[in-house]
Amino acid sequence: MHMAQERRGQDRERGAGVQLARLLRRWWEEAGSPPGGTRPTQQALAARLGVDQTTLSRYLNPKHLSAAPLRVVEALHVQLRAPAEELEQARALCRDALRENGRQRAADGGGEHAAQAGAAVGPLETPAPDAAPGKEGGDATPGTAAARDTDARGTSGRPRSRWLRPVLAAAAVVLAFTAGVVVHERLSAQDRRATADGAAGAVFASETPYEWPLLRMSEEDQFTRARVLQYLLNAYGYKVRADGFFREDTRDAVMDFQRRKDLPVDGKVGKLTWPELVREVGPGSKPFEVRAVQELLNNVGQGGTEVSGRFTALTAEDVRFFQRTHGLSGTGRVDVDTWLALLVKQLPPVKAPDYQRGTSPQRSASE
Repeated sequence: MHMAQERRGQDRERGAGVQLARLLRRWWEEAGSPPGGTRPTQQALAARLGVDQTTLSRYLNPKHLSAAPLRVVEALHVQLRAPAEELEQARALCRDALRENGRQRAADGGGEHAAQAGAAVGPLETPAPDAAPGKEGGDATPGTAAARDTDARGTSGRPRSRWLRPVLAAAAVVLAFTAGVVVHERLSAQDRRATADGAAGAVFASETPYEWPLLRMSEEDQFTRARVLQYLLNAYGYKVRADGFFREDTRDAVMDFQRRKDLPVDGKVGKLTWPELVREVGPGSKPFEVRAVQELLNNVGQGGTEVSGRFTALTAEDVRFFQRTHGLSGTGRVDVDTWLALLVKQLPPVKAPDYQRGTSPQRSASE
């Protein structure tokens, strides 16, 4: 019974922080639930937030006392596409958790300062050494005067000690709470600097000129890049199956496209053909082109991008994030430079996505 009451007391003391961590963790765990969605790894999510992975892991752990700052909570809500109606709840829990942490730090610091204050005021209650113990009468001259002086100091000392202790304890609590607020502000400032430094530092990734990847006919699954090529061919009216396998139908469509664009007709897609195939993509673009962009975004390691064929606000946000972290202008629209960077930065293929796997033929070999 006593242990249950103690646990309930601890839950009340740390309730907001625990509830906030559980809410944030549920957002993360449910991030991959929409069709075509992929839950981002904590490492990728931490990079997008501008914090290190260990810090993010603490924010998502209900057993840890680190409460995520409001900036991180709001960013997680956007990045994980959490329900809109839960944002205000998360903000309220964040504010309550930070207040709880401040009170906890103050209480922890107050006990120590109070003990030091008690040690400091203790001697005020000790009788002065020149008092004459053991004498009840005697001369009413020096001994009486000394006793009277001792009584005066003792009488004045006791009230002083009774008032001084609570005053010092209260001052210690205020100082500890102030220190907690200062520490929180400094940590938040460091998070903001880390985000800015991450975005600025990523510019160096684009200093090495990119080269358009070369695709050619093969019996093996060429995964995302080949599917993107096939989506783009479909956008030009070619009836090509977008399964990642560059076979005769894809090669024939490429050769016909090259003839129409007065390009060398070799059936290969490289530095001359890619720039003619890609178009600027943004709100209102055709589904095949949008799907090609979303496929590329979903495979660059910055977290899951839903592949729907609709250029939504979340797609534009993912485009801007990719552009900023690769030294490109953060317009949210996919121009030729963004197409090139997306094609170059594709991760090594692992498997066809869930929504594609049912239509993909059996691979003859693994890459």
